Amino acid sequence: MAKSRTSSAAAAPAASESTGVRVLKKYPNRRLYDTRHSSYITLADVKQMVLAGEDFEVRDAKTGEDLTRSILLQIILEEETAGVPMFSSQTLAQIIRFYGHAMQGMMGAYLEKNLQTFVELQNRLAEQTKGLYDPKNFTPEMWTQFLSGQAPLMQGLMGNYLEQSKNLFVQMQKQMLEQSAAMFPGFPSKKS
Repeated sequence: MAKSRTSSAAAAPAASESTGVRVLKKYPNRRLYDTRHSSYITLADVKQMVLAGEDFEVRDAKTGEDLTRSILLQIILEEETAGVPMFSSQTLAQIIRFYGHAMQGMMGAYLEKNLQTFVELQNRLAEQTKGLYDPKNFTPEMWTQFLSGQAPLMQGLMGNYLEQSKNLFVQMQKQMLEQSAAMFPGFPSKKS
């Protein structure tokens, strides 16, 4: 989501009009107002905007404060409590433990890069299987060819994903060692 750093509510719409970012204003009564369509919307509407890949930002109607993260977290909470959750209690507890920890910033970057890598792999797989959705192209020969290529393809995609994940973790460890060495110059550190 693109977000501009404006301090007043009046400046937010002008900045967003030039960037194409859709501005939603949040009022004290917890209602969201879509400035582009001049109407009130719900969290379900905001979720649809996210699914559509639309750039938007949520601003406090009075102060202009950026509330986008807060609204996105509300959507995640609703998704986690309805249906099948994505995060186990153990995973959520581990995430909470990183708040206030020296690794908090690095863990956020690690999770973000990992998610980006996963989405890229998913897009590549979708691109490679695009022809299967067209009934004209869906022949028994094509299906056989597709299935025979899946094992190596999946192996390659997962191998790339795991390798990138490992590299991100190694970078995170290296940064932690460098920060430790800077904080404690006399303390012996092992550099890789």
